Amino acid sequence: MTTCTPNNPQVFNMTNPTTRRDTMTTTPARRELLTLKEVAALLHVPVATLRYWRHLGTGPRSFRVGRGVRYHSTDVHAWINAKRRNGR
Repeated sequence: MTTCTPNNPQVFNMTNPTTRRDTMTTTPARRELLTLKEVAALLHVPVATLRYWRHLGTGPRSFRVGRGVRYHSTDVHAWINAKRRNGR
């Protein structure tokens, strides 16, 4: 059995987040592309709401990668800033 120690950062450790190796921080492309679930969590809305906004064309700009929908993080933040400026 492998134990979690500061000298072994390869092991995921819930009790000590400093030893956690997260793909979100090590892969630049992963940080830039967000899934429906990630954007929904960021905006505090249900995934179904994002799908509806995508259908209406009113939500953050999105695109398909294979069968999945992805959002570029800069597009999501630009959409948030535009909503904040417009007061809606």
